[in-house]
Amino acid sequence: MPSWREIERFCRRDGWQEYKTKTHHYYFRKQLENGNFKRVKVSRGTGEVRGHLWKEILKKPLQVTEEEFNRIK
Repeated sequence: MPSWREIERFCRRDGWQEYKTKTHHYYFRKQLENGNFKRVKVSRGTGEVRGHLWKEILKKPLQVTEEEFNRIK
């Protein structure tokens, strides 16, 4: 399972824009071709993201496969 830090690094490498600062989390967004935005909130912690939560993050906010994530992180 990845760490929160790896998710943050993925977002930066994949062209996501940090849009909120000075909070306890990182807030990223990425504009899609149709003009809509994908958004994700990432903990500033260094712990590992476990099980079901990790699968939900991949499926909903990131909208990538685990293989794509691993290739970019």
